[in-house]
Amino acid sequence: MQMIDVTSRVWDRLLAVRAGRACICCGNWTEAEHAALALYGPLARRDLGPVAFGQIGQSLDGRIATVSGDARDVSGPDGLAHLHRMRALADAVVIGVRTALHDVPRLTVRLCSGDNPARVVIDPQGRLPDDAPVLKADGARRIIIQSTDRPRPAGVDVLRLPRLNGQVDARRILDALHREGLNSVLIEGGAITLSNFIDAGRLSRLQVAVAPLLIGGGPQGFHTRNPVAKLTDALRPQTRVFNIGSDILFDCGILPQAKRASMPQHPPTASMAETRHGH
Repeated sequence: MQMIDVTSRVWDRLLAVRAGRACICCGNWTEAEHAALALYGPLARRDLGPVAFGQIGQSLDGRIATVSGDARDVSGPDGLAHLHRMRALADAVVIGVRTALHDVPRLTVRLCSGDNPARVVIDPQGRLPDDAPVLKADGARRIIIQSTDRPRPAGVDVLRLPRLNGQVDARRILDALHREGLNSVLIEGGAITLSNFIDAGRLSRLQVAVAPLLIGGGPQGFHTRNPVAKLTDALRPQTRVFNIGSDILFDCGILPQAKRASMPQHPPTASMAETRHGH
């Protein structure tokens, strides 16, 4: 297990990588700083093409909320900070309408420096109220994935996609977002939405943050529509384990693209070299 240390110079480097001005393979770092670069570097890179990655926080017994639906404090403070870093490194963050209605999230970056990503809600039937916090105008793009003709307020983009068996296909969603120039996409929740992207074979990387608490009941985390009958047939992703402080993080590379993302980048360009020398 690797202990991470997201120092200010590590985070500055990661934001520079996100902007295409630096690489993650150069510099003098402590062991914990290097682990932080290894964890977040694949999310910050933009040289690997379009990518989708998921995140979920859960308890030791695999619950994401209580029986009453309280999910606010499942992740510890460091788990929450990790989620905000993931938002800052993404072009867009995606949630399903159930999560938007129940958890009333803002999906903004508050626990670290960085720009707010575009906020995307999958709402096939147009159930999300126009005054939902996730649609608040703050300079970031706001996008609704709909299958209906419901109008939305000025400034909110609507991407109309068809439903199949009550759902919008995850592959169509990612293709539509890529056409909008949103190539690094964080699938934040909820569990059903995350499972749909896993089943569609379009989730490159999955990060599961486990907090040291036992809930005893309530909804479980993600699941697939076609569970295996034998463990020999189970998906065994390439997994790294990080101690992020209050939580233990399992970083799972699902698609071959994730393995490539963990490999060294090509030699930096002149502009990257300038940033590297600055460190």
